Amino acid sequence: MGLVAGTCFAETGHNVIIVDIDAEKIKSLQKSEVPFYEPGLQDLLKRNIREKRLIFTTEIRDAVPGARVVFIAVGTPESEDGSADVSLVMEVARQIGATLDGPLVVVNKSTVPVGTSGEIEAIIKPETTHPVTVVSNPEFLKEGAAVDDFMRPDRVVVGTEDPAAVELMTDLYAPFVRTGNPILFMDRTSAELAKYAANGLLASRISFINEIALLCDAVGADVEKVRRGVGSDARIGHAFLFPGVGFGGSCFPKDVRALVRMGKRHGIEMEIATATYRANHRQKLLVPGRVKERFGADLSGRTFALWGLAFKPRTDDIREAPALVTIEELLAAQAAVRVYDPEAMESARRALGKRVRYCESSYDCCQGADALIVVTEWNEFRFPDFDRIKELLKEPVVFDGRNVYDPKRMREMGFEHITVGRRGRS
Repeated sequence: MGLVAGTCFAETGHNVIIVDIDAEKIKSLQKSEVPFYEPGLQDLLKRNIREKRLIFTTEIRDAVPGARVVFIAVGTPESEDGSADVSLVMEVARQIGATLDGPLVVVNKSTVPVGTSGEIEAIIKPETTHPVTVVSNPEFLKEGAAVDDFMRPDRVVVGTEDPAAVELMTDLYAPFVRTGNPILFMDRTSAELAKYAANGLLASRISFINEIALLCDAVGADVEKVRRGVGSDARIGHAFLFPGVGFGGSCFPKDVRALVRMGKRHGIEMEIATATYRANHRQKLLVPGRVKERFGADLSGRTFALWGLAFKPRTDDIREAPALVTIEELLAAQAAVRVYDPEAMESARRALGKRVRYCESSYDCCQGADALIVVTEWNEFRFPDFDRIKELLKEPVVFDGRNVYDPKRMREMGFEHITVGRRGRS
């Protein structure tokens, strides 16, 4: 988030200094190397480094003095009780207060519980005699489309009631909202909660359609037809109504749990958010459960090819990825697992070690496997050579965790096609 925001601000002509305590990461960035996969970011990074609008450092004292605005974009990992850990945010706030040398607007982009902006302000102000305004500016970027989302946002949410801060934020975001999408100014508390509410609602749509898919399997309906019938309603729409093996990533799972915890702290039982999380956990177990239904609970001597490790296409992020749950369940049942992903292989190696076999191609992954399991819907998986796959597999069995393939066509080609909520399941 911080790298995307900083690079995109530099792209509009601003001079940006990005600070991180990870020295190796900073060295990579100084060489124009992005330490993760995000389409379009590398080219922007190279151009703005070349034009000297974007520099990197590990020292906050090299960045804050002389700055007009400072953005906080550090992680807020999940605490043991499910709440967001804001300790890094507060430490950065303290360092900002200790190093600023004039009036400053501090903009928090990190996902934080309601009231955190006030806490940031309370930490900074005792550290300095200079006037400081703290603004909440939650980010709504999607991994895999972060640059496009920042450059062409649906909306920009800004929490401040300070006129000078309103003017500054309007100027900063003006290049990105030229087509008329709004900058929504509100109080800081509402801005902070808007982030959690948005992610919670999107996550609930995914969990809801996944539950409908389970019901479709039970009654013999086709979830794709149900989805189209529902999504065609202008009040509902099609977005985030694609059934599958559950959501993952750095935001939805964490933010849903944080929303539940936030509600408890204020005496509110967040029933829908709680059900969303529980339904998602159940959905992640769906594919390994169906593998065991098909091949038996003891998978000793079985080998499975798994396509897709990232929690979604166009990223190498495997945090809370459904693929990891599938792999762990298969390994626990004594199966051997062969994996392939276009971008997330290194991330997977760090998480899984030598417990699975990492393949050089999607077809290499299928060699000698008892079945193919598709977990992430990368474009390159959509139109494979099915004849070749059929030759490589021991049996023509495909567990389609994202409903990538047409059930009728799969049956015609001789595949046993197990889907999520579609009539081609067996």
